[in-house]
Amino acid sequence: MPRLTPISTNPGRGGDGLPDFQPDFIPDRIPNYGERLRRARMGLAVAMTPIVMLFTSFTAVYLVRRGFLSFDASDGDYIRVWVPVRLPWALLLANTVVLIASSVTIELARREITREAALAPVKSMPGISLGDERRFPWLALTTILGLVFLAGQLFAWSILSAAGFHLAGGTSSSFVYMLTAMHGLHLAGGVIVLLFASVAAVLHRPVETRRIVVDITSWYWHCMTGLWIYILVLFSFAAQ
Repeated sequence: MPRLTPISTNPGRGGDGLPDFQPDFIPDRIPNYGERLRRARMGLAVAMTPIVMLFTSFTAVYLVRRGFLSFDASDGDYIRVWVPVRLPWALLLANTVVLIASSVTIELARREITREAALAPVKSMPGISLGDERRFPWLALTTILGLVFLAGQLFAWSILSAAGFHLAGGTSSSFVYMLTAMHGLHLAGGVIVLLFASVAAVLHRPVETRRIVVDITSWYWHCMTGLWIYILVLFSFAAQ
């Protein structure tokens, strides 16, 4: 039992002649997971802003360089120096399907853990049993799909290199490597967070904490999927 410490022994106070007591502890506050989730989502929005600005800047430079003309002294005329890159579209589209599928699986993981967090207070009540539910490892499947996508990107780079398009081989090929590499690095960061969430589930961390991690990662993953589709549209336009 908590120890009570007298803070006043004024016999005249209250008219009963008894000392006033006050507990010398402060009850632990219940974590406000809803507020933590709101702040985490806001932090994600702030973190995504410089990423979007980075890709926007590269897009602007990419389009300007695509239309750049150089003066040919021998002919006395301006010529276009941009050399279109022959992209392995079949492989890139296959990678896109894999990434979209991973976006679906991580959304299913987010919904599953949201439901689990909502039922957690009910399951903690004495005498209440909701039965054992089999959960599909959506996070693990998303992680695998993410790794497959990254492996596909490495394979695409090897195809480009074999076709004579290198990182330092020209402006057009350099932009292809830089845009896809930046996207791959950001997606790899999402894979690392997914691995962390999977380990947290194995270690039986609090469900609300795991829910915040999965929720933020899922929205980040959706942004990476949308960004990849944007890059493909940009490449398709620039190849015309």
